[in-house]
Amino acid sequence: MNCPFCGKDVSNETNITETRMGAKGIHRRRQCPSCDELFTTYEQTQESLVMVVKRDGRREEFQREKLLTSLRIATRKRPLPEGALIAIVEDIERRVLGADRGEVSSRILSEMVISRLKDLDPIAYMRFASLYHQFVSIEQMLEELGRIALSPDLPAPEQARMFAEDSDYLETGEPINLEVHRGLNRIAAH
Repeated sequence: MNCPFCGKDVSNETNITETRMGAKGIHRRRQCPSCDELFTTYEQTQESLVMVVKRDGRREEFQREKLLTSLRIATRKRPLPEGALIAIVEDIERRVLGADRGEVSSRILSEMVISRLKDLDPIAYMRFASLYHQFVSIEQMLEELGRIALSPDLPAPEQARMFAEDSDYLETGEPINLEVHRGLNRIAAH
């Protein structure tokens, strides 16, 4: 800090004559030891600012509400408590702000969300992953669904679909592959 009158660096030498708390921070009245002039400094804390680097190279400030909104969209009409989503956002926010880095890629944020949604709710996971991974074909999405169906960590379904084989047969007129159907039913029941 330089004295506004004599220009001397007085960072560690000024005498503070008055300190007041203001709505936007602290006001300090200081006296320069070199020229004895009085001047005021205004201090305020700055929140950690982390920029999110998008796929196209754009940068925007990390926004907790934006992350929560995307989670709410992915979990819409799913039987999840709101507290679970807030806990995910708080955990990610704590990690991002605590990493002491000025930037984080959107890819890393998305992977953090995906890993938590995969454990919490497979349907919400697929909703979010379909946007993030930008599946270009049904086959890619079915592959991912198959990986989820084979996962031993999936929670048990609350209620199995009834008459699924019959309704599929009535709609298509074709017999279905029951092994594939059972795996997809396991996902759909969640």
